[in-house]
Amino acid sequence: MVESTETTSARPQSAGRGPSRQVFWLLPLASLALPWFFNEYHQYVANLVLVYVVVGIGFNTVVGHLGQLAFSNVAFFGIGAYAAGILMAKLGLPWWVTVLPAGVMGALAGCVASVPALRGVRLFYLAMMTLAFGELMRWTYIRADFLTGGSMGMAVPPADVLGWTLDTEFEKFYAFLVITVLVVIASDRLLRSRVGRAFLAIKSDEIAAAAMGIPTGRYFVLAFAWSGFVVGIAGAMYAALVGHLTPEAFNLVQLILHFAIIMVGGLASLTGSIIGALVITTMPEIFRGFPGFEELIFGVMIILVILFLPRGLASLLARVHPVFRDRYHQE
Repeated sequence: MVESTETTSARPQSAGRGPSRQVFWLLPLASLALPWFFNEYHQYVANLVLVYVVVGIGFNTVVGHLGQLAFSNVAFFGIGAYAAGILMAKLGLPWWVTVLPAGVMGALAGCVASVPALRGVRLFYLAMMTLAFGELMRWTYIRADFLTGGSMGMAVPPADVLGWTLDTEFEKFYAFLVITVLVVIASDRLLRSRVGRAFLAIKSDEIAAAAMGIPTGRYFVLAFAWSGFVVGIAGAMYAALVGHLTPEAFNLVQLILHFAIIMVGGLASLTGSIIGALVITTMPEIFRGFPGFEELIFGVMIILVILFLPRGLASLLARVHPVFRDRYHQE
């Protein structure tokens, strides 16, 4: 009875089915050729885009799909990064082995971050408590200098996959691309399942969802845990990309960047997470030739998108072709 209720409470859209959906998965294949056209720095930016695609997907799970104003993603990001860095630097583990443990540590942090929501904390109160959680973790990175190197940070050993050292940005790109594609596929499957439909039901009306028999507390924990797991994996990718972790890399500026990704790209949209990461990460590079105007252009772009495209750039692309429309998205 509960299963049928969840199914009818937030039925996914049928748009985007058929051959047009298959075209969407040609994008990762086309991106394999990017290293042939990019120099080392441009490839670094491309790798950073992949990191923030994963971050956006994890952040969107709680904010977009569950509809909760929670800002604990910066904590998940830092925990994943430092977990991978510590396992590599202190225990000598190869990077590819640390990716899943970093995600697990992020998931555990997600379970902790879900406690205020389980106690009925909502809206700006939840935002402030989860924001404080991120700041608490940053304080921990500074004080636990025997593990993290304190305010001076810690050097992360070179990343490797199955004995193959990722010495260049081009080599990191292919490893990051595989992880990103797997995260997109897993999140897509999750959101199209009964779990994703329960998320949307809770987002629409939490009280009505509970009255229909949906165990809202369980799905709150699951959403936060999945968000932490995904963003923790992104943290491990970030550690391999930058090679040096400092507490200042996980401050409020990082939070604003994450929030801009899902707002500009589109809330409750995997496509939006991808587009938002691409636009927000590359925009400063595009306007780097206009010193002093980068922040102005960046701010104006965000304001225009929020005013004229409240559902983000993904909604604009969805009008062009249904391949960009998420099947589980709720209007």
